[in-house]
Formats: sequence, structure tokens, C-alpha cells
Amino acid sequence: MDQMADLVLKSLDLQIPQNNKKHHTEEMGRRRLILRRGQKFRIQLFFNRPFQPQKDHITFVTETGPKPTELLGTRASFLLSQPQPGNVWSASEFTMDSNSLQVSIFTPANAVIGYYTLKMDLAQSQHHSVTYPLGNFILLFNPWSSEDDVYLPSEILLQEYIMRDYGFVYKGRESVISSWPWNYGQFEEGILDICFEILNKSLYFLKNPSKDYSQRNDVVYVCRVLSAMINSNDDSGVLQGNWGEDYSMGVSPLEWNGSVAILRQWSAMGGQPVKYGQCWVFASVMCTVMRCLGVPARVISNFRSAHNTDGNLTIDTYYDRNAEMLPTLKRDKVWNFHVWTECWMIRRDLPPGYNGWQVLDPTPQQTSSGMFCCGPASVKAIKEGDIHLAYDTPFVYAEVNADEVIWLLVDGQPQEILAHDSSSIGKEMSTKMVGSDQRQDITSSYKYPEGSPEERSVFMKASRKMLGPQRASSPLLDLLGSGGFEDQPVQLQLLLARTPVWGQDLLLLLHVWRVPDRAHTQGPVRVKVHFCAQALLHGGGARQPLWRQMTHLNVDFGKEIQLLLLLPYSSYRNKLTDEKLIRVSGIAKVEETGRSILVLKDFSLEPPHLSIEVTERAEVGKTLSVYITLTNTLAVALSNCTMVLEGSGLINGQVAKKLGTLMAGHTIKIQLEIYPIKAGPRQLQVLISSNEVKEIKGYKDIFVVTATAS
Repeated sequence: MDQMADLVLKSLDLQIPQNNKKHHTEEMGRRRLILRRGQKFRIQLFFNRPFQPQKDHITFVTETGPKPTELLGTRASFLLSQPQPGNVWSASEFTMDSNSLQVSIFTPANAVIGYYTLKMDLAQSQHHSVTYPLGNFILLFNPWSSEDDVYLPSEILLQEYIMRDYGFVYKGRESVISSWPWNYGQFEEGILDICFEILNKSLYFLKNPSKDYSQRNDVVYVCRVLSAMINSNDDSGVLQGNWGEDYSMGVSPLEWNGSVAILRQWSAMGGQPVKYGQCWVFASVMCTVMRCLGVPARVISNFRSAHNTDGNLTIDTYYDRNAEMLPTLKRDKVWNFHVWTECWMIRRDLPPGYNGWQVLDPTPQQTSSGMFCCGPASVKAIKEGDIHLAYDTPFVYAEVNADEVIWLLVDGQPQEILAHDSSSIGKEMSTKMVGSDQRQDITSSYKYPEGSPEERSVFMKASRKMLGPQRASSPLLDLLGSGGFEDQPVQLQLLLARTPVWGQDLLLLLHVWRVPDRAHTQGPVRVKVHFCAQALLHGGGARQPLWRQMTHLNVDFGKEIQLLLLLPYSSYRNKLTDEKLIRVSGIAKVEETGRSILVLKDFSLEPPHLSIEVTERAEVGKTLSVYITLTNTLAVALSNCTMVLEGSGLINGQVAKKLGTLMAGHTIKIQLEIYPIKAGPRQLQVLISSNEVKEIKGYKDIFVVTATAS
């Protein structure tokens, strides 16, 4: 071969399997080159003759986005040379073998994420050059790189918060927390492309595509855009929220098993919002997208979560004299639970000390900079009451720290404070434990222990910033601070007398006893108690009363009264929401003082439990028999039962099956065969829904081994 001939590229090898493995992206497939920034990758070039470093000059060019320019950081041009100092695009560490050349290309840790083209310019004789397209690659955030803003220095945490494709959402109420399995599926076919499709449908991209692309190197910017795009209040976002009770135009939020079906439906419909989502659906889809793009993420549940719209750190609830919880004209509310996403990152836009976990809440509750998004808000800033720091920190602070004031309303006017509780908001904050199916309580990450000097000091600091100095002169707060309304001659407690089962009569027990009271006579007191039961809505409101009762009691010292209350099945049948949550309220009026006492009991009716069994070893590509058993423990039949199975790495998409009607007391046993697709730890999620009970969920952890050679 003529050593003086111009260098000509004959073929190339992007070494996709080797590069993807080193970049922790092989779960996303081996057909495309998928890289993480701040890390080198190797390619091999085959020429018509041996490469001669002194004579041959190679320039590599990478481009991403519309109208790429070096000024915007969406284009880079760099010579094949010795390793370059600093965080810059470079091509070096080349090795020659006959007519082939192996080259290491380094991507800076602050590069724009997205789709890239890679080209090579070969300088030729007569001062001209030839350009060869080398192929395409996708660049993601890199939490394995100490130079990346999403760096997480723990392989155990990276396996959980990047690589784990399933998890749990914690729902219910703070006293009885339920764990519901969720299939994140961030490595499923097509999900990565859908994540970038979401970014390309944002209002920021539509307004100025080049500028939007140039800012995709900034994890704070990307998170904020996605927080707005997971909901559809401003744009062609992924999910449409629905907090009513009519889901006939779509899918009930309770009937989703995971994110994959939602994201695929959104993409297949050209960006039409998927119906419907509520907070745990929004947060879980956000978690999928963030993990897919390379940002460590987890889902957080906050029990008794405040939605404080007027920024006064107080949530007001109203009852009438008949113990009925009343609707409020204000938008303030206390969610039974609320779910958001946390992402791990360095906050270069904040003073030192606020790196780490950041709150991102894609549920559309209120606008931020004119759009329905929330965060990132530093968890550290929330704990320390530094609510002046971006973004939306006052709103999240109130979600976990607001005070709750419960009023007695008479003739439409607040007459009496029934309760003031500074510790009822922000309870049992929960996420999945690392490497385990157990729940982890992370409340201490968000606030100091309730009532501690540190907690009260932080609350006063945040209050001054949110309300200004006039807070101290508020007559309402003076009244709240007096504590006088807590001094009552009797105390009441509502308990469940037996486990509440849907389809059966419910039995509660009222305890009443006399307490020493210097302000009143020492004899018996007469109490008139009104009871009211209402179906609770997830958003904190309640339906119309479904049961009422009233009783008169004489309470004396040394005499404890126990009163059984029967709430018949006929009273609540067809009157509950899908979540089967009931509040029984009691308001006792003390005749001697004319003042009132409130007693509450919230409880949910547990659905039947299903079991999932796998008897043999799971192996890629081999038949795996799954046995699902459900016994209808309710007193009524379950009609129109349907079953949906899902599980990344186990099933491609979903498997659905109609089961018909399951009579009370009867058991159904189902055998299915699946063919595991990927090795490693996997989770099979099963959802059975019926007209009567929307979500009977179960899961089975399955470890799949690599296919053995036959």
C-alpha cells in the first residue's frame, strides 16, 4: 500500500457492547451507543493504510440539537492529540495496529445531554479535507463521575436510585401505611427516547429550541422543565390530573401498575395527556424519567401533607355543631398523604451547604414562575427554614410544617377553636429502604423532632420570612398561643372495636372520662355528643354524611364511660371513594361550660390480599410458571374482576386477563407462564380490580439468572 496516499476511512466499530457496559447503560440495549458524560469511550477506525501521527491530521466534531454552535455548547471540534487538561471534549490515548486506529474520546462532565452526531474530518493533500460521519450516540448525566453535578459517591445507592427499575409507593394514613409496588421501567424499550421527546415538547423548547438545548447541561434546569412537563396544566405534558371520582374517560389513578404504559401511551398519542394521574402517579413517572436520564431519584410520601395557598403556615378546617366536616372556600387543605420525587444533585445556584436531595413535585398544585411546577427545593433548606432559597421552598416547607387549626362554625361564622395542632402535619415521611423492600422513615431529614427547641426556632425563622414581623401581633395567633381552649373537664377517645372489613357492619368504641378541672365544679358534667361519618377524599375534603348519631352522657370522677357505636354496612355501601377511607367525627358540647370538644377517628377498609408464588428458578428465556391466588374475604361479591401483570425484565409491556365475578368467601387460583427477558433482581406486579374494590395489589421479587448454554 502506498504510504504516501491520502488516508481513507474504510470502516469503523463504535464498540457499543463494551462502551455501554462501562457506562452502565447496557440495560438500555446494545444496538445504540448510550454514554454518560464525564467519561471516555473507545472507537476503532479502519483505514486504507496505517495511521501516521506526524502526517495525518484528524479532527472530530460532535453536534447536538437544532442549529448547533460552539458558543451554545451544542457543538465541539477537537483534534486527535495528547490528553487535554480540564473538562473539555478531547480525543487521545490512541493505539495503532496495522491499518486500524483505536481512539478514546472524552466527553466533558458538564456537556449537554441528548442525541449527538459524531463526525471526523481528515485533512488531505492540496489543503482540503474529507468529512466522514461516524455515527450517533446519546449522552446522559453521569452519577458515577465525581465531576458531574449528579455525582453520588456510593455504588449501593447508585444501584438503588439509578439502576433499580421497581419500587414502592407508600399510601394510606400515618397510623396504617400501605406499600404499593410500582414498575419504574426506566430501561424498557423506547423509554429513553420518550424522555427526550418530553423535553422537546416543553414550552421552553418550543419558544427557543437552541437556547433550551444549550441549557440541558444543567440538571437544575432539566429537572424544573420536567417537573412542569409530567403534568399537562400548561403544555402537552404526560398526565392529566383528576381528583374527582369520575374516571370514565380514562384510567383511574389507582389502576396504574407503573410508568411504562403511561409513557408509551403519551408518546403513541402524539403527546396527548394520559388520563388520569394523582400525586403518586405524577411522582413515580417523574422518578422513571430522572433515573432514565441519569439523575439519582426516589419517591417520597408525606402523610398529612399541607397545601397552604396563602402562605400563612396555617391550615383551617371547619366543622358544624353536628360534627360534619364542612367544605372550605379557601383552597387550603390537608392531603391524607402526598407524594413527590427527590433528586440528588449539587446546587451551584445556592450558597454552600444545600447539595444532596432536592424536592421535585410534578403534581400541579400551584404555579412557580408562571408554570405548574415545583422545585428543586433543597431538603436541607427545608429543614433549616431557609425558605428564601430557590425554588419553591416556602411551599414545600409548609407541606411538612404548617399548623392545623380546626374551627366550630356556627351560622357560617367561626365561633370556637376546637383544636390547634402544631405537630399533625408532615408525619411518617417515607421512602423505600436501600436494597430492601422495607419502608424507611426520613422525617428527620425534613425537620427537627416535633416540639424540640430546634424545631420551634426553625418554625419562627420561617414564619418571620413568610409573614413578616406583624405575625407576633395577630389576634388569632395570640388566641392559639394561649392554650386555654385545651382546658376541658372531660376527655374523649374514639377507637375501632374490631378490624373494619368492607362489606360488614363497623363497630367503634367511644371512651369518655372526667379530668380534674380547677375552673369548674367537681361534680358530674353533662355532655351532648353528635357523631357523623363521612367518606374522606384523598385531597383532604369529605363527602356528604353517610351516618349520624347523637347521645347524652353524664360523666363523673372515677367513672369511665364506654359506648359502642354501630355503623351499618347499609349506611356506607356505594358511598365510599375507591380508597375506602372513612372519618368518624364527634363533637361533644359540655353543658356546664357551653364549650365543645372534638374527637376524630380515620380508618380505611382493607381490600382482600392476593398471594403470588413462583416454584422454580427463573432463567432468561425459559418458561416460568406463576401462581396467583385471591380469596374474597369480603361479605359481598367482586364483579367484573380484571387482572393486569407488569414487571420490567419479566414481561414485555403488560398481560391482562378478565376474571369475571368472585363470590364472597370464594377463592380463585390462576396459573400463568411468563418468559423472563433480563437477568438480575426483578419484581412482578399484579393488580386485580373490580367494580367494588379498585386496587387489590401484590408483588413478587424474582431473581432471574442468565440463560445457561444448552
